[in-house]
Amino acid sequence: MSAAAVSPKEPVAIIAGSGRLPFCVAEAARQTGAPPFIVQLKGEGGNDWSGFDHMEAHIGGFQPVVSALQKRKIKNVVLSGGVTARPELLSFRPTARVFLSLPSIFKKLKSGGDDKVLRMVIDLFERHGFAVIAAQAIAGDLLATSGVLGRVEPDRAGEADIHAAAEAARVIGVMDIGQGAVSVGGRVVALEGAEGTDQMLERVRTMRESGRISRKRRGVLVKLCKPQQDLRADLPSIGPETVRAAAAAGLGGIAVEAGRALVLDRAQAIAEADRAGVFLLGLEPDGESVAPAS
Repeated sequence: MSAAAVSPKEPVAIIAGSGRLPFCVAEAARQTGAPPFIVQLKGEGGNDWSGFDHMEAHIGGFQPVVSALQKRKIKNVVLSGGVTARPELLSFRPTARVFLSLPSIFKKLKSGGDDKVLRMVIDLFERHGFAVIAAQAIAGDLLATSGVLGRVEPDRAGEADIHAAAEAARVIGVMDIGQGAVSVGGRVVALEGAEGTDQMLERVRTMRESGRISRKRRGVLVKLCKPQQDLRADLPSIGPETVRAAAAAGLGGIAVEAGRALVLDRAQAIAEADRAGVFLLGLEPDGESVAPAS
């Protein structure tokens, strides 16, 4: 499903996982004139919400979240940030409306990939009359643009690695495994799993140091949307930390889909990439490389 826009000054709740994305979305929402309500998932912190109306909720605590949103007359909900844990049966606090759906919910939580779980969460909110909107509907400036974002451009080896990693990312996306892949010298050396991008890049760094992959060929990280992905949640994202991790792993570039990926703290990410000699590239939606932006 595509991302629908939200009217300015319309109240919004941000279900905040880990990482910088929730804070970036919250700041963008506040600039519209309607301060957002933050629901920080317990154990997934990292942002200072002292300047915002906020609450903390257990990942399984759906009932108190619904009550808090209804009290504030909030209809729009944004899901943003990473979630490292899934709720256990004893910690789940459903509303009466979803109680009978618990068996199917926990089947998805235990056996489904991230995409299935996110669709289930979206469905839960929609059953209670909330509209789940995309982060980019509020913070459209975060969307990656087409072409080279900084001063460094991919060479022929980089183009070959983009193609190989993009093909691998598509395959694991269809299987609802992950969004990212790394290619070095035209060979896929790492696939993103449940551990996330940062840990995948750490594996690449370790393999590089141990000689398992070439120390001479740099390689590329590619992150793509899953083909079946609901664009209202979990778009691929990169930021300064991703750039630093890619550089530490010896990679020469990062490529994401233009219009279907988020670049957090863009100016800082580009500056970090330029300093490290790492290219940042927005790909056309078919995943193929594009000519450098003029």
